Amino acid sequence: MKLNIKNETSPLKSVILGVAESNGSQPSLDEAYDPKSIKHIKAGTYPQEEDMVEEIESVARILQRHKVDVLRPQIIADYNQIFARDIGFVIEDKFIYANILPDREKEIKAIEFILDKIDADCKIKLPEHCHIEGGDVMPHGDYIFIGTYRGEDYPDFITARTNVEAVEELQKLFPNKKVKSFNLRKSNIDPKANALHLDCCFQPVGDKYAIIHKNGFLEEEEYNWLVNLYGAENVFDIDAQEMYDMNSNIFSISEQIVISDQHFKRLNEWLSSKGIQVETVNYREIAKQEGLLRCSTLPLVRA
Repeated sequence: MKLNIKNETSPLKSVILGVAESNGSQPSLDEAYDPKSIKHIKAGTYPQEEDMVEEIESVARILQRHKVDVLRPQIIADYNQIFARDIGFVIEDKFIYANILPDREKEIKAIEFILDKIDADCKIKLPEHCHIEGGDVMPHGDYIFIGTYRGEDYPDFITARTNVEAVEELQKLFPNKKVKSFNLRKSNIDPKANALHLDCCFQPVGDKYAIIHKNGFLEEEEYNWLVNLYGAENVFDIDAQEMYDMNSNIFSISEQIVISDQHFKRLNEWLSSKGIQVETVNYREIAKQEGLLRCSTLPLVRA
């Protein structure tokens, strides 16, 4: 398999989509990795497996209808495998393994049968001290955008997933790219003040547009840099509630087609006004784990 990912929106040809079958029991509070999951565990509203299965399979049906090759992980009994984006990512023709939370290493093994089809010299494992997850990484033409957290208290945040060392390593791996990092706002307790990954507060869409949540960025000049890159007239600003609902975590099949949550009325109307076809699904249960459509997908090939 020859990989090819240069941006977020070129026509999608092949993707790994997570699975929700045999998802396991509700985690304990000590086992939860993000404040939104913690909130729903405490409230007794943590999602049920059958609901999550239907939600993610509705995405599979849309992708298949648009002639995308949809690959699925091997199912591990009683294990959460929904968020395929966390475990790896592709830049150009290289697959980079994410250095993820140790408890999630089984997820990588469940897609090894797919990765075995990729040339060995196109698969990269970063040094152990480099922490990174796919939700923080966005190829964008000549750029690679990366969400990170630069605070000295990085180890104190279960929500800080990509460190500065990983940003520096990617710059070494792709010397012809401009690696642009963004210092993200983190919170272990408040899901409305936590940008778990870059795609929780920013995402390119279409051929010249972007969805952005200003307060997800700790440094206003970095937010302004993005706005200037796209032009203010091409930016859809989302508020704290919309960020919490994960409006920036939709998924592009192409520049002309996106998959979005049917509840994102304001966003979906804006996308339609820009000539973008919006395929909608209900993803409210999966969203309770602080992940949405981009988090569920790991693109391998775009045209």
